[in-house]
Amino acid sequence: MSHTDPQLLDAEALYASLLEQVKAGIAGANDPAIVGIHSGGAWIAERLAKDLNLIARLGVLDVSFYRDDYAKKGLPHDVKPTHIGFDVNGATIVLVDDVLYTGRTTRAAINELFDYGRPARIMLASLVDRGERQLPVAADFVAAHTRCAPGQALRLQQGGDGKFSLTIEQNHA
Repeated sequence: MSHTDPQLLDAEALYASLLEQVKAGIAGANDPAIVGIHSGGAWIAERLAKDLNLIARLGVLDVSFYRDDYAKKGLPHDVKPTHIGFDVNGATIVLVDDVLYTGRTTRAAINELFDYGRPARIMLASLVDRGERQLPVAADFVAAHTRCAPGQALRLQQGGDGKFSLTIEQNHA
């Protein structure tokens, strides 16, 4: 698997690739739904749901309370409510995150999803996989693989026009 230099990642091109992968992956799926992880994953999920005509089957998760490091990090200042307005039971859920890294956010999101019911299947979609997993989590759909230097984070941003961009920031955690 080849890794793209994080400086060269074109978020809009990556989104187009991810959209095609998800479209093919859910063709014929039972009761497909899109659930984004706040915040970058939710932005991507909103566009996917619109482009795949699944707006009525769009949900958003904030996994803050489900993180295994919640006690250490405390309550984030920007907690958003989780909203899932459809029946999760028996559904094929495409769980969307912007950047897949350690796998801890994905684990937390799956835990929270099961509080809403028992899906038939959960597939993970991520714009970028930056490796360095701490848990056995892999994306079913991923647009690019990259590596960041220690202490750096890859952040998805959404402009006022809805367009995505990726930036590299120093991690302050």
